[in-house]
Amino acid sequence: MTAELVWFKRDLRITDHSPLIAAARRGQVICLYIYEPDLIGADDFSKRHLLFINDSLTELDRDLRRLGSRLLIRRGDAVDVLNSLRIETGFHCIRAHQETTNALSYQRDRAVKNWARSAGIDFIEYRQQGVVRAMTSRDGWARQWQGFVTSPLVGRPGQIIDGGAGLTGLGVQSPESFALKDDGLINRQTGGESEAIKVLNSFLSDRSREYLQGLSSPLTAWDSCSRLSPYLTYGNISLRTLYQRVTQRKRELQLQRGQRDSWSQSLSNYVERLAWRCHFIQKLEDEPAIEFDNMNPAFNGLREDEFNPAHFEAWAAGRTGYPLIDACMRALQQTGWINFRMRAMLISFASYHLWLHWRKPALQLARLFTDYEPGIHYSQIQMQAGTTGISALRIYSPIKQAIDQDPEGRFIRQWVPELMEVPDDFIAEPHRMPEPIQQRSGCIIDRDYPAPIVDHLSAYRASQKRMRAANLAAKASGVSSRVFQRHGSRRHQKSR
Repeated sequence: MTAELVWFKRDLRITDHSPLIAAARRGQVICLYIYEPDLIGADDFSKRHLLFINDSLTELDRDLRRLGSRLLIRRGDAVDVLNSLRIETGFHCIRAHQETTNALSYQRDRAVKNWARSAGIDFIEYRQQGVVRAMTSRDGWARQWQGFVTSPLVGRPGQIIDGGAGLTGLGVQSPESFALKDDGLINRQTGGESEAIKVLNSFLSDRSREYLQGLSSPLTAWDSCSRLSPYLTYGNISLRTLYQRVTQRKRELQLQRGQRDSWSQSLSNYVERLAWRCHFIQKLEDEPAIEFDNMNPAFNGLREDEFNPAHFEAWAAGRTGYPLIDACMRALQQTGWINFRMRAMLISFASYHLWLHWRKPALQLARLFTDYEPGIHYSQIQMQAGTTGISALRIYSPIKQAIDQDPEGRFIRQWVPELMEVPDDFIAEPHRMPEPIQQRSGCIIDRDYPAPIVDHLSAYRASQKRMRAANLAAKASGVSSRVFQRHGSRRHQKSR
């Protein structure tokens, strides 16, 4: 009897892994991971991504060995690797999870499906996210999502019969072997299923208590937010597992503390965000082109021909003269994470204050986010950049955000040390310091720290005027209505 092949991609775990369970029940299993140079060398990939993946592969192999199997690791084009393995073993079936990721992965999956069909191999895919393939209408999507996340978990296999005995594979491959350069990461999250469970347990047992109150400020979000996003991105934990663990904890708190308890309300809000997560991934599933093109074509040409490379470089380096912007960029470079509000502020500033087309900033952030999830990434960036035509215009003031979210400048001073001695009264706008205060604080503007590269008020007014005109034109043309029919939330509509 020939073995079946389980192809691990962004589902690096053994718990609630439907392809693995299905294959294990039928006999011998080959567990395969492929390092794909095209994906690793892409513009949206960086060393921090591979480090997290490598953590996950190391633990996955260990867990599979405890069950009697192992992880076979190979390197190359997916079709070439699979074809070579087919010749070696004669496997007749590939089981894998569906993915909604970048265009390269989408093209790879299509190529594998075509090859499998021509080779007479069954290629069976399983749903992993709350995303629906081949949707013709967004109506009823929420009901389908709820049905998926509440469906029974498949647990983990008790034993796996290794179908890859005698096969040669690689060990975990270093970033240097792919010529991935150091990207400034200093303090990172560790990948792997056990780490995912550890982070989830700490969130549910304590950290989620202040989730609602703490998620907006970069000071408190590091602890109050779940920090589970990279584990979802690389499949160290399944969406169903996370949803069911959170809802179970919410019920426990409601029984102990009452229905209106603030802690259980925080978890209710978190569950809503899990749904929003899939809502945004669904947009890329429905229209893969939004990785590259404006979701609403009525906005084509709005910024593309006015891209200022010097402004982009200052933004990317955290040298804009706006302390909270610069602190967030530098924190992101060194840790791979920043909270949602600050992510929205970063792209808002790039899009409106600097009038940069979203595509190049999107790639810069993709390389910096350890939890880079293409479906969320491009949908959210286009929403913040105003190119959907179906969302409210959001232009964040980096000055107001600093005052609201970091009033004493603790976060700013942590990541922008040249502002360490700047008085609180000037920490949001150090360029307003009188010269004697600049001297006393050891921060001379345009020597130690840059003056703002654009004037906030004039940039705000100019972009607001242009965006309002563009939105009116998009609505008048009827394009925005068509975009909403394809991508808009049905949250407030009655279920049919």
